[in-house]
Amino acid sequence: MHTRRRGSSDSDRPAATDPPEWSDVDEDAIEQRVVELAEDGHSPSEIGVKLRDEGVGGTPVPDVSLATGKKVTEILEDNEADPELPEDLHNLMERAIRLHEHMDANPGDHQNKRALQNCEAKIRRLVDYYRGDEVDESFTYTYENAVERLE
Repeated sequence: MHTRRRGSSDSDRPAATDPPEWSDVDEDAIEQRVVELAEDGHSPSEIGVKLRDEGVGGTPVPDVSLATGKKVTEILEDNEADPELPEDLHNLMERAIRLHEHMDANPGDHQNKRALQNCEAKIRRLVDYYRGDEVDESFTYTYENAVERLE
């Protein structure tokens, strides 16, 4: 995680400034579909994948930000449909809960004990990063707090 020995794991996206000509979906239709998917319980990354694969009215949307000029999270904020927690923090909390439950059932699993410690440390760093903007000033991570927030 902290070393620079290995290269980047994924490729760079092609530099594009305009949406493709074959994708001529209206901006308002895209924003409406984004809000619908968010209300159905999909995360911002899942929304992007669904728009890429299914599209709006049968026409795929390869890149929401090129088509609308806004990111998916910005559209959700504008329509007051944004999630309670940022997606990366939410996913880490779900992982910590799974690891914690695993450790309760398997107390001798030292490898996953270390994984849980690393995951919780990463959560605390993210909470510090988001504190005041995305997360309340008084929020502190505990297992009980995470279970309460995610249920």
